[in-house]
Amino acid sequence: MGVDISALVHGAPLRLADLNGKAVAIDAFNTLYQFLTTIRQPDGTPLKDRNGRVTSHLSGMFHRSGALLELGVRPAFVFDGKPPKLKERTLEIRRKARETAEREWKAAVEAGDLKKALTKASQSTRLDDDMISETKSLLDSMGIPWLVAPSEGEAQIGLMAMKGDVWAGASQDFDSLLFGTPTLVRNLTLSRKRKTGSGRTVDVEPELVELRRVLDGLQLTRQQLVDMSILIGTDFNKGVHGIGPKRALKIIRELGSLEEVAVAKRADVPEDFSEVRKVFLEPDVTEQYSLKWSEADDEGVRRILCDRHGFSVDRVDSVLSRVHRTTSSKSQSCLDSWG
Repeated sequence: MGVDISALVHGAPLRLADLNGKAVAIDAFNTLYQFLTTIRQPDGTPLKDRNGRVTSHLSGMFHRSGALLELGVRPAFVFDGKPPKLKERTLEIRRKARETAEREWKAAVEAGDLKKALTKASQSTRLDDDMISETKSLLDSMGIPWLVAPSEGEAQIGLMAMKGDVWAGASQDFDSLLFGTPTLVRNLTLSRKRKTGSGRTVDVEPELVELRRVLDGLQLTRQQLVDMSILIGTDFNKGVHGIGPKRALKIIRELGSLEEVAVAKRADVPEDFSEVRKVFLEPDVTEQYSLKWSEADDEGVRRILCDRHGFSVDRVDSVLSRVHRTTSSKSQSCLDSWG
């Protein structure tokens, strides 16, 4: 979920065509949860194959990635590793919320309340190890690089973007900015509509958020942006009761840091704020990764989607043919330069 600073941060409109030729590191878990949440039947049931295995994530990943490749975008997916210990509380809250939503979903289906069923089903979304493993295999077959971060995927994306190995990071969460991602793409989708976890459909447009512009606009340093977020509440701390984005911004602008906020007793600053701050400013990341794009292995893609899960061969081949038309228009030297 990440910190909610949407009231303070505004991106600039972005045309996906402007990403042609650019490498973008994408938050894999964030993306997969989007697919699992939104690609569902009217009663909330996710897409499944003939054996009852969920395929929403594969359908979403294949079509989204294919569309990006067709546009000339070079996607690379970053998966979360081991979460920081400070995130345990948030993960437990989410687990319990999913369990509650699943019970309410089943009850709504029995009662014939499809609107409520769809909402509760979306809130009960789970991502398991098999889904993650098969997604990685699909990406391999599509010639798309991926890596597993030591810890938070967004932190790893931030490092990759700061090093210039990718042009931007892509995620819905503003945590990417706290982790130092200089250029963030939000709403990286061709669809102009998106269903939320509550079942509402909202209009979305791709947007570009630049960390430097955000900091200049808020008149903050990156550490102060992190301190402000700690007051609001992050995935790693509860936040201070009664303090929202605008008040947190005012406090940090006036006093400069959480240390000074504590001295002035302007808020009940969390005792572990320095540890939370360290998660964002000194994250667990690695420079041991390689990004190399290659031609899609059509047979490999068909084995996963068509043979194993019963996807339409014609539809899969249609996407693959469009991707090949794009990549074949580039010389091999250009393809090699993607690595």
